[in-house]
Amino acid sequence: MFSGNNFIEALKKYDFSFFGLAIIIFIVGVINLYSATHASSFTYMANLYKVQIGWFVVSIAVGFVISFIQPRNLFRYSYTLYIINGILLVLVLMVGDSGMGAQRWLVIGPFRIQPSEIMKVSLVLALGRFYAKNYPEGEMGIKELILPFIVAFIPALLIIVEPDLGTGMILLLIFFVISFYRKLKAKSMVILAIIGLISGIGMYNFGLKDYQRKRILTFLNPDQDARGSGYNAIQSKIAIGSGRFSGKGFQKSSQASLNYLPENHTDFVFAIFNEEHGFVGAFFLIAIYVALLFRFIWLCQSVPRIFESIVVIGMMSIFFWHILINMGMVTGLLPIVGLPLPFMSYGGSSLLTFGICLGLATSISNSRNLF
Repeated sequence: MFSGNNFIEALKKYDFSFFGLAIIIFIVGVINLYSATHASSFTYMANLYKVQIGWFVVSIAVGFVISFIQPRNLFRYSYTLYIINGILLVLVLMVGDSGMGAQRWLVIGPFRIQPSEIMKVSLVLALGRFYAKNYPEGEMGIKELILPFIVAFIPALLIIVEPDLGTGMILLLIFFVISFYRKLKAKSMVILAIIGLISGIGMYNFGLKDYQRKRILTFLNPDQDARGSGYNAIQSKIAIGSGRFSGKGFQKSSQASLNYLPENHTDFVFAIFNEEHGFVGAFFLIAIYVALLFRFIWLCQSVPRIFESIVVIGMMSIFFWHILINMGMVTGLLPIVGLPLPFMSYGGSSLLTFGICLGLATSISNSRNLF
């Protein structure tokens, strides 16, 4: 950390790019959130944008503080953070707060937190330390992946049991991205693909609940239950299609104002944005996301230490999978699993997670000049 004049000097060399891109996305997102909820007859819905602003300020403040933590301290406490987060996941299953058919939250005083969100970051740090310490160089086989897979699978299983299939899948996808980045043997990739296919079939037949299996069937043919499980998917595509090239305009989304599309402030916020701003707006938003992702990729290639490089690619994978899956499910290209779009969807825990990710990436970027 810094003090006095050193802090001012540090700010001169500070990398503001990650927070800068996030702020641009958030401004777009909070305006879109206001547009999606302003016509609601419920007062709390109409004020969600104010709550979102408050959470964003907290998230950026937390991320900014984290950005001054030296990467070697992140390495030192990575396992501790993972264990603490794992304990919180167990507590969620024991005494967690329930809502919308799932038990995902811990209530601490006035705050309601979702440990599964923070576990994404804890897992990246734990895997970064494990790979950097045990397999810093050379290609890895299946045998070398057993222990890190267990590290990822245990929290993923705890989260899936809540149930939160989407976030559990994200943890496993983070593991695969980081492992692939650390150089897997070609044989190992083939074996992992086969294991993934067999596991997917087994999970579908024996691990998923009826409503989760129905989501997959609905994805393949949403019209078979147009007024039931396929309703959201159909209405989402109607919203996107009706936006056409330039959109209907601000506060002119019929899907939002007439409440045809449920969860238009969380899972389907991108559909409302497309309806109001069309292809032009979607292109602009995706371009900012791509710039953010490329900033992560540039940084992971610029740092000299393996741990830092792995952490950056892990942070990038968190953003990438959320963006890809959310946009994919909204456009009908992927099943609906309920993942937020970074800095666009309403939600305090997800904002905090993304803010922490930016803080970690900025800390590592700053370490090239400050530490």
